[in-house]
Amino acid sequence: MNLFDDTELFTSGKSSVTVFDLPDTDLVLYENFFDKEESDYYYTAFLNTTPWKEADWEIYGNTFKVPRMISWHEDSQNAGALPQTPELTEDLNAIRRKIEAESQVSYNSVLLNLYRNGNDGVGWHSDRTENFGENQIIGSVSFGETRPFRLRHKTRKDLKLEIPLNHGSFLLMAGTTQTFWEHQIPKTAKVILPRINLTFRRVNRKI
Repeated sequence: MNLFDDTELFTSGKSSVTVFDLPDTDLVLYENFFDKEESDYYYTAFLNTTPWKEADWEIYGNTFKVPRMISWHEDSQNAGALPQTPELTEDLNAIRRKIEAESQVSYNSVLLNLYRNGNDGVGWHSDRTENFGENQIIGSVSFGETRPFRLRHKTRKDLKLEIPLNHGSFLLMAGTTQTFWEHQIPKTAKVILPRINLTFRRVNRKI
């Protein structure tokens, strides 16, 4: 199925790699890490078969709906894993193996995010350390609509970056990124198609 026809992006059939020369972060972008056929397949499969659900967050005693849908999956042998937590599917494991081979990082869980339209996004934040450690390594895979991924340094206001995360891309966030940087996916008034983002992580609960 020809869902996202960016011929310029997919003509080479090979992944292009960008290593960002920025302080306090190890940030690498692999464009076209998954080819057109793979990307279209995964997009359709995850959109239609993932057990998406809404999530709540609490701010100063008030509860709000998170403006996106999510689905959390992890290996059942993880320490403290809840019995009802879905295992990684065959497709998720195939993606995990591919990014592990490239990044030389072992992942045991993944958070799937569905940005249904421009009204969905995520505000400025650093990923939480509970159960993941202070400087967790995150393998972020995107399928579907291109959305801008914005980063800003926590103390150096002159350091900002915007990365378009395209269909089939893989972004590796490592080093001290979560300590020194915040990131967001901004909302937009434009009419856009859904985007699916997979953030692979290594959970390490203390029980």
